[in-house]
This record gives sequence, C-alpha cells and structure tokens, in this order.
Amino acid sequence: MLIDILLVEDNPDDRELTLNAFQKLGVVDRVKTFHDGIGVLDYLLDDRVGQDSDRYALKLILLDLNLPKINGLEVLEQLRADVRTQVIPIVMLTSSIRDQDRIMSYSKGINSYISKPVNFDEFMNLAKELTIYWTEINNQPLLPRSIGV
Repeated sequence: MLIDILLVEDNPDDRELTLNAFQKLGVVDRVKTFHDGIGVLDYLLDDRVGQDSDRYALKLILLDLNLPKINGLEVLEQLRADVRTQVIPIVMLTSSIRDQDRIMSYSKGINSYISKPVNFDEFMNLAKELTIYWTEINNQPLLPRSIGV
C-alpha cells in the first residue's frame, strides 16, 4: 500500500478528528500515523527498520509542534538535514498561534504553518483543502535514485 501522508499527532482526539476527516475524503487508507517524533524519525531515517523506498514518495507530512520525547521542531530539523527527506512537504498543524513558533518553524524549513481550527466543520474544510493541494495540485520534485533513495 502506498502511503501519501504521514500524520504525527500525540493527542488522540486530534488524531481521530484528522483521520475522520481523511475517511470522509476517501484517503484514510493512504495515511500512516505516529504519536511521537521518535516513531516518525525511526520510520523515515533508520535504515535498520527495513522499510521499502516508497516511504520517501510521500506527498505530505502533517507534524504537530508539541510532541512527547522529541518536539516537532526537532523532528523538522532532522528531516530537513537528511537528503532522503529534505524535499518532502511538511505542514506544521498545531494548536499554537505563537509568533515565535511560526518563526522557528519557517526558519527550520517548514512548508506551511497552520493553526488547528476548533470547529469541526472548519477542520473538515481545512483537511479537504490540505489534501487536495498537497496530494493533487502541488508538484514536488522527485529525488534521483543516485542519492540512495
């Protein structure tokens, strides 16, 4: 199964809400979830995990800022430092509206910073727009196989 979207969200309610939105959009079977930053880093960067190279064909990573063990900014930094993951679009989807968090996210290479809406209908609209833009409209580069991907 080809995974298009990685959702990194520690809050079970927010994770379920996001998966519900993806279910209604018909893409939930192309979403892989992680509840902390270490899990997603192991999946993408640890060659001992034995994953196939399709893990780098992602269309989008939805990353929460406030994660246990290792926060979203640290995850972002490590993903941008690795040639295999540096061009995968990453959207910080978080409850934080602090300017400092936005500035730090963009300075570390985030593609977009979105504050989670609290209203269910607004969240559904957001999920739909994110999915359409990042999986259908956006034309991201494909990494050449010569760099080991």
